[in-house]
Amino acid sequence: MIRPEAPERLAALPSAAVSAYLSSGVRAGREQLPRVAILRASTAIPDDSARWDTAPIRELLDEAMYRFAGSRADADAWLAPRLHATLRMTRAEAARPELWNFLALAVAPDYVLWRHLAVREAGHDTARLVSTPRFSGPHHTQAFARLWWAAEMFRDGHDYRPVEIACGTQDMINTALRLDAIDHKPTALAMVRVLKGLADSRATRLGDRVNALCTAVNAAGSTLMYDVIAPHDAPDHGALARWIEESEFAPAVPWDQLPDGPEDGTARRSSLDLLTVMFERFSSAAPLRDRARARPDGS
Repeated sequence: MIRPEAPERLAALPSAAVSAYLSSGVRAGREQLPRVAILRASTAIPDDSARWDTAPIRELLDEAMYRFAGSRADADAWLAPRLHATLRMTRAEAARPELWNFLALAVAPDYVLWRHLAVREAGHDTARLVSTPRFSGPHHTQAFARLWWAAEMFRDGHDYRPVEIACGTQDMINTALRLDAIDHKPTALAMVRVLKGLADSRATRLGDRVNALCTAVNAAGSTLMYDVIAPHDAPDHGALARWIEESEFAPAVPWDQLPDGPEDGTARRSSLDLLTVMFERFSSAAPLRDRARARPDGS
């Protein structure tokens, strides 16, 4: 798909209108989206602050496609913290699918295709299509929402380093973002610590181990109540509001070092340490998926 002429401002595109535009040709990258129709179906955001400008976001996406041309999945770890620090929002604002719909269809459909269109394998003529939820879907699947929410859930206050670790393993963001448990900050960060330990030790079948950990954490959370055994201080909403307001004069995020997030509070170290030890036990005991049983021929 040709790089579209992006509108200057983000807007809200209702999910009900999206399906009419996502033909198989569009999702295969063979057809262009109807830009005028999409803009007409969208509603302006009633806020003239600079944080809704599309130019900084478009620059980030262009840089990601350039940097990671040969390793598209690796773009997630680089882009997630920078997208979050560029598109400064509250969780309530980020929970609106209309915003992500507009970003995917009106601002950067070329990025969605670049990142999620499967590479054709030799000898296979199967049609390649980006799934519709990558353009318009739940927060753990939509191309841009998944990155913003990964950064939100895995950051430790201003520190985006855990986000890089989490987004460096696809199974972590693909699975963990679906869990209610990671809304508890020490739980999310303890999972990242365990992931880092597994990666540093060069554990085999890392993706399977991450999925097994997520399953164990989710199952145990129904009875252990992590927020009780590992307390977490409420975030500083005033600090978050100030960080959002600073978008009016904040410089562009750096490309070669991590940006700073809001100083709205970090996880209690005692809670994080407790859950890390617990989750390491979960990880060592959790059974790994038997992939052989999933093969059609049973071999």
